[in-house]
Amino acid sequence: MIIGTPTEIKNNEFRVGIIPAGVKAMVDEGHEVLVQAGAGEGSGFTDEEYVGAGARIVQTAREIFDNAEMVIKVKEPQEVEYNMLRENQILFTYLHLAPDSAQTMGLIKSKAICVAYETITDILGALPLLVPMSEVAGRMSVQVGAYYLQRTNGGLGMLLGGVPGVEQAEVIILGGGIVGINAAKMAIGLGAKVTILERSTARMQYLDDIFGSRISTLMSNGYTLEEKLKVADLVIGAVLIPGAAAPKLISEEMIHRLMKPGSVLVDVAVDQGGCMETTRPTTHADPVFKVGEVVQYCVANMPGAVPRTSTFALTNVTVPYALKLAAHGVEDAIRNDPHLKAGVNTYKGHVTCKAVAEAHGLEYTDIDTLIG
Repeated sequence: MIIGTPTEIKNNEFRVGIIPAGVKAMVDEGHEVLVQAGAGEGSGFTDEEYVGAGARIVQTAREIFDNAEMVIKVKEPQEVEYNMLRENQILFTYLHLAPDSAQTMGLIKSKAICVAYETITDILGALPLLVPMSEVAGRMSVQVGAYYLQRTNGGLGMLLGGVPGVEQAEVIILGGGIVGINAAKMAIGLGAKVTILERSTARMQYLDDIFGSRISTLMSNGYTLEEKLKVADLVIGAVLIPGAAAPKLISEEMIHRLMKPGSVLVDVAVDQGGCMETTRPTTHADPVFKVGEVVQYCVANMPGAVPRTSTFALTNVTVPYALKLAAHGVEDAIRNDPHLKAGVNTYKGHVTCKAVAEAHGLEYTDIDTLIG
């Protein structure tokens, strides 16, 4: 199979879909790999390294999309990219389609076979290709929250860990999944008071087992959320419903009525539409905006700011699936792997992810009826 990876064009996105080690693994199995010139520079990989691993360097994204049977990316295709997709071509990347009707319709129109990293499952029902970036984003959320709590950056001028004789900051985390756990680790390490709001009692028991008295857990409901927003200095939105739009837990009215001037919101769920009513995607070039006197950060590709770490972490888990798709083709690969099958969001003009179809009011088609 001919496999290609273009340079990412999303604002301040420096990750790359394939690293030289991944190229070598693919070439060793008899595949041809095309890499756009400069695609790896943001993550510290030179074109010479790719050539040394067996790739062929091409100058434009158009050459990738015109020639590759499978295109491997990091972020969802931008309009210029999904307009280059063609029928039967495989796209393997993060898609986050539920809040993005334009991209969804573009992928349907292309009749490409679009496999989303974020909906591939494993035997435990987890999302193995989402985990590494959730780990990165969770840890970054506390870093950026601490930064914007500084008075010089628009915050109330508070140090997360305080100092002797001065109270620590209150960090409230909505959701105790991978993002929430990693945010808690960082916040604890910086000395903050940490509370995780979670709906699952089993998950709260797990959080208690791993963190003990270093955090508090509360059942997430309207009452506890409002009470914690009153005292919060930093709120991190870490809610995920696989493949679906995130629920809007915090309204604009709640922010104005309950939150302290200079407090900070970081919505890590922005890729899935965000869990705050005021959420709108921002970029690393212009990451925050004000909601009244509250600072909100909603960068939709947070791990792109640390591309060296993120690219290694991501490709560690994506390359084995890419090799499976390349070796067997989509149809045979997903017949033999129901977890990979869960990643197929659109297939030759059909929406094959139920959550995406429901989000946009589109017809859902079971992938099994299409591949036989």
